[in-house]
Amino acid sequence: MAQFDVYKNSNKNTHGAYPYIVDIQSPLISELATRIVIPLGNISHFKNEQLDRLTPEINYNGELLLLLTPQIASVPAEMLKKPIGTLRNVHEITS
Repeated sequence: MAQFDVYKNSNKNTHGAYPYIVDIQSPLISELATRIVIPLGNISHFKNEQLDRLTPEINYNGELLLLLTPQIASVPAEMLKKPIGTLRNVHEITS
């Protein structure tokens, strides 16, 4: 697991609104059994909740998504199976 890796949201109930989850946890605390994540939300579900700097638009795999920082959470590391990509080079995630 690496910081800014992207994982598919495998929850059938929430996948439509939150197709992906981004691991934002620093490698300095990698020994924990949990990971700090932020969901990437489908912009059509969250247009009214968009905040310029707190929920930046992210273009990932041709989809326009929102990084939903207010929904930051901790999840068991075992929930994050195999990364499908990374946002390591996306400027909006760190500014």
